[in-house]
Amino acid sequence: MSKTILLSAVAAVAILAAQPAMAKTLKWANDGDVNSMDPYARNETFLLSFMSNIYEPLVRRDKNLKVEPALATEWTQTAPDTWRFKLREDVKFHDGAPFTADDVVFSYQRATGPGSNIPTKLASVKEVRKIDDHTVEFVTNGPNPILLEEISDWYIMDKEWSEANNATQAADLTKNEETYASRNANGTGPFMLQDRQPDVKTVLVPNPNWWDEPEHNLTEVVFSRIGNDATRVAALLSGEIDMIYTVPPQDVERIRRTPGLRIVEGPELRTIFLGFDQTRDELLESSVKGKNPFKDPKVREAFYRAIDMDAIKSKVMRGASAPVGTMIGEGINGYTDELGERYPHDVELARKLLAEAGYADGFEVGLDCPNDRYVNDEAICQAVASMLARVGVKVNLNAQTRSKYFAKILGPAYDTSFYMLGWTPSTYDAHNALYNLVASRGDDKGSQGLFNVGGYSNPRVDELTAAILSETDADKRDAMIQEALTIHKEEFGHIPLHQQTVVWAARDNVDLVQLADNYFPLRFVRLQ
Repeated sequence: MSKTILLSAVAAVAILAAQPAMAKTLKWANDGDVNSMDPYARNETFLLSFMSNIYEPLVRRDKNLKVEPALATEWTQTAPDTWRFKLREDVKFHDGAPFTADDVVFSYQRATGPGSNIPTKLASVKEVRKIDDHTVEFVTNGPNPILLEEISDWYIMDKEWSEANNATQAADLTKNEETYASRNANGTGPFMLQDRQPDVKTVLVPNPNWWDEPEHNLTEVVFSRIGNDATRVAALLSGEIDMIYTVPPQDVERIRRTPGLRIVEGPELRTIFLGFDQTRDELLESSVKGKNPFKDPKVREAFYRAIDMDAIKSKVMRGASAPVGTMIGEGINGYTDELGERYPHDVELARKLLAEAGYADGFEVGLDCPNDRYVNDEAICQAVASMLARVGVKVNLNAQTRSKYFAKILGPAYDTSFYMLGWTPSTYDAHNALYNLVASRGDDKGSQGLFNVGGYSNPRVDELTAAILSETDADKRDAMIQEALTIHKEEFGHIPLHQQTVVWAARDNVDLVQLADNYFPLRFVRLQ
């Protein structure tokens, strides 16, 4: 064989080895986009889940949701209120810069500073200090037995990169702000951002210098936003995409029956609920003038009783939900079946309560709802509106994309009268829901109640919420959780609806791990 022919043969083999056939590109889609590449921009599951592939915390969750080392290799408590973390050495950010204690201190300051939507994750921490380049100390406001759980999705950013790109403060999404970090990223995680086209697609590639041993075999990840349910499902059926993160309930059985595809489902820890403005003297969006009907617990109870959750489960969710009677569901520490049992649906009682409150003829009120955030979110709100109409309440539904919806209800003024929201306690503990959703908010309360959109307030619940955080006796702590949640339930502070089922769809050649918190870690994905 001539040398020329031999070289040509070798070249041909090399070319074939580099062909796309050898590439492992995962193409997946969701109905809503990641609203920012800034990991502090929004305390929302989908954003935090997506960004966990790029940025990393000091401690992370494993496949069983147990805390394990990540950027910190070990930790000890040197005092009841002091935690010392040893940082992993020889870790590099995607641009090659070394990870050090300075980045941890900076990330604490940025996460608790202006524009950040995640200060509640560090609410118990009053100081983070550098001991040396690879050691930091956290000083808390008293003992905190769940600190590790609280910081398991707080991601560390590069101090020098942020300073060089004028991104030392998080961009406030409720004000439509942007910084360099909104469209660019520089983490330490298993994947790097290659291309970002908001509301269209986002492309990630593996980090060749990741400190951990990759379990995945991906060479590229292409995420697309496909808002229309039918179009998204059609893309899966045709092979255009490999995985759907949000599957329309009406298409589950069709996908399940399709050769080469499968449904991946399991219970989710998130609770979907409705909330009321209980703060203003007059609602922003109501026919009632001069007073706020939601300040009357009889009105709140009437709304609760008018909603038929069994009908929503069977007709709207097609069985893919578990109605719940409190702000946390099964799987969260502090949940009990007694708390979880809903008060009975009772239309006549709802009408009676409204009449006793002075609204025998009902009234009009606006309802804010997303249409691309939770499973069948807009359809649930439409069903609620129909059910409330039976007791004389006319609901004016305002369903919007998540970016507009969150900007409205979570803005500085909390511009809503009646709203839907969902919450997964990132600590898998009731305190997280109490602190964020139920405890009183106010200028003197720091980040407490940041997501208590309607302003429910009870002094005893506030007292219990503060005590629960530092209580180390498990029995005493559980008793306080029960008391706080019972008070809130009996006052109809919110209307808990259900825990939705996590339903994904994927091609048979996609091996993945579905977590009960609805996180999608790409580091576990393998394409066969």
